[in-house]
Amino acid sequence: MRAPRFWKDHRNKFNLISKILEPISWIWIILTRIRINRVKQKASVPTVCVGNINLGGVGKTPTVIAIAEKLKAMGHKPHIVSRGYGGKLKGPVLVSEKYNSEQVGDEPLLLSMVAPTWVSKDRMTGSRAAIENGCDVIIMDDGFQNPGIHKDVSILVVDGEVGFGNGQLIPAGPLREDVNNGISRANAVLIIGDDEHGLHNTLKSPPNMDIKILRGQLLPDHTVLNLKQKKVFAFSGIGRPKKFFNTLKAMG
Repeated sequence: MRAPRFWKDHRNKFNLISKILEPISWIWIILTRIRINRVKQKASVPTVCVGNINLGGVGKTPTVIAIAEKLKAMGHKPHIVSRGYGGKLKGPVLVSEKYNSEQVGDEPLLLSMVAPTWVSKDRMTGSRAAIENGCDVIIMDDGFQNPGIHKDVSILVVDGEVGFGNGQLIPAGPLREDVNNGISRANAVLIIGDDEHGLHNTLKSPPNMDIKILRGQLLPDHTVLNLKQKKVFAFSGIGRPKKFFNTLKAMG
């Protein structure tokens, strides 16, 4: 689904359509707070959550991959737990080449090439399966608003080019929850790409002045670099395809 244009307009936060939809956003706020405040279960190993407060692609999957690779380099045995968005299986299932995207979703197939990846609609059940199979760190792909499991570390990912859009909640805007409320539960915010909306100043303003801000860039790996000077057909199905094509253009 293509996001409505008025979601993206950070300069015009009082768009008429957005204002009409705002009462529905209040219902979303109430339901989200009820979910977040539910009692959480704690896994027996550390749990790192990579999430966001925006709808759409912000760069969570590359972040999960980077964290998994770092942990493996440190001698850990990370497993990734995903809801398997778009997949039919409830799980928990350990993703392998015998599954397809209709069964487990497309992102878990990619993540499974980096670390053992479990798809489970119930994240705690998926975490237990991962622990029983030898993991010592769980990386949650998304799930920041999921109330069922305690997170030892929560990292919010923000696309520096998009920011928080018009700053309104669904359906009046692209946010899953209020920015300050989300930041208050995070340990760090990762801004990917150039900060085109003054996010650093927004994030460092009261009441969240102590939040740790990290910076990151999406860079092509050696596989893509080997395609330089060759004729290719580029197709993208990610949350914001423009990022993919910008990467190709930057490579020449």
